[in-house]
Amino acid sequence: MLSLPFSAAGTSPVGWALTIAAAIAYAIPALAARRMQEAGARICLRLAWALHALTLAWAWLGEMPRFGFAPALSITAWLVLTVYAVEQQLYPQLRSRLLLAALGSMAVLLAALFPGTPLHVDASPWLPLHLALGIASYGLFAAAVVHAALMNRAERQMRHGGSQDGGLPLLTLERLTFRFVGAGFALLTATLAAGWLFGEQLYGKAWVWNHKSVFSLLSWLTFAVLLVGRERFGWRGQSAVRVLYAGAILLLLAYAGSRFVMEVLLGRAA
Repeated sequence: MLSLPFSAAGTSPVGWALTIAAAIAYAIPALAARRMQEAGARICLRLAWALHALTLAWAWLGEMPRFGFAPALSITAWLVLTVYAVEQQLYPQLRSRLLLAALGSMAVLLAALFPGTPLHVDASPWLPLHLALGIASYGLFAAAVVHAALMNRAERQMRHGGSQDGGLPLLTLERLTFRFVGAGFALLTATLAAGWLFGEQLYGKAWVWNHKSVFSLLSWLTFAVLLVGRERFGWRGQSAVRVLYAGAILLLLAYAGSRFVMEVLLGRAA
């Protein structure tokens, strides 16, 4: 059984109202993807994005701030939607609203069900910046994974002689994917360096070798190998995407996975 401190008991009625509204707004274009016009689906996604932002703001500003694996995933999903909104202005032919709408709906509901643990009032004032760096790297790598999935779809369509459904050209998707990988790698490097050098000031203890730090370093090494392989040996296509997926899984296990085990399976703070 889940203990109340880590369950939906931490979400207020206002938080639930915002969550349900955002989830419904996300679900509409996801469930009616084939029947909705592009303009209507775009409006629903923008409304869902705004409601999702209000949900995150309420969790951080309107109540006692809490954090955990589900809020981290929720913020990550919101950042991916933000990237998508910006990209659609530059590349109107980009098509991934079904995937992102489903992702947003699940993420916002998960964060309400598992709002995490309260942040300590005596925590370092630099802790929010450190968390922001880590979550931003999550968001950029998640955007890279989404683009890699679109790249795989475009490659399959080309292999079978079909059209790309009005999506971006394969080379453009590949270029965008590795731009996100490079930006995410830079933020991940800064996050790990801050934890290594200032762990005692941030968390009250120096760097500890545990599953979280090991998975984080393994993901960093995987992304480093991917970028070096891309630069020196021209890695591309399925081989590069597999390495990207491996690094993303390791990064997911590093924080969200470990917090899920501590909060949900073990029922205590991480």
